Order: sequence, then C-alpha cells, then structure tokens
Amino acid sequence: MDKKKSILYVQTSDIPERQYSPLVLAQTAKAMDLDAKVYYLGQGLRILKPGEAEKIKLGAFPSVAEMMEKTLAMGIEIYVCEASKQMLGWEKVELIPGVKIVGAGTLNDLALEADATMWF
Repeated sequence: MDKKKSILYVQTSDIPERQYSPLVLAQTAKAMDLDAKVYYLGQGLRILKPGEAEKIKLGAFPSVAEMMEKTLAMGIEIYVCEASKQMLGWEKVELIPGVKIVGAGTLNDLALEADATMWF
C-alpha cells in the first residue's frame, strides 16, 4: 500500500497577513486526503500565546484562533519549536492548548519525511 502524500507547512512569521496561508493550506490538504502538519518556528510562536490569535481577523476569514481550533479538530498536528521558545525567553510561557512542543531536530525529521514543504 502506498504511503499517503504529505505536506509540511512551516510558519516563521508573526505578521497577521501571513497567518492564514499555512492553516488554510493544511486544512485543504487534509480535505484532499493528504497528511498535513504545521510547524511554528522563530517569531511565529508569538501568535501561539493565549489571546494573540483571537486578535487577528482579516477580511471574511474567521479569526486565526478559530482557524487553529479547526485545524487541530481536523486532526492536523501543530508543532512548536522548543529552541524558538527559549530564544524568545519563554521558558515559563504557556501556549494555546493542543500544540506539541518539540525539539529542533523534529523539524529536520518532518522535512525529510514530507513529500513537500512550504514556508511562511
């Protein structure tokens, strides 16, 4: 049996306009029966602090918080870089529920396993 095709979406930015693409694309990939994963790195972690994603709502889209909730509810894993958390000085900062904090090597593994990667 063939392995399901997979796409890894990496979010490196906290710019509001860049928050929707990886979530919309991951949800679309899942609907296309692809394996999708989202990985937050660097400044992208700022959006994952409780209350931050709720502040971002652009155009006709739901808030970024609602998009993240839907993404997680669809079974799409959202990973967070532990080294980025340390870089931001956030050893004790709580992040939104449902995300998985992982080591930096996980990004390398996920990228090697994915059929495609997209960076935002």
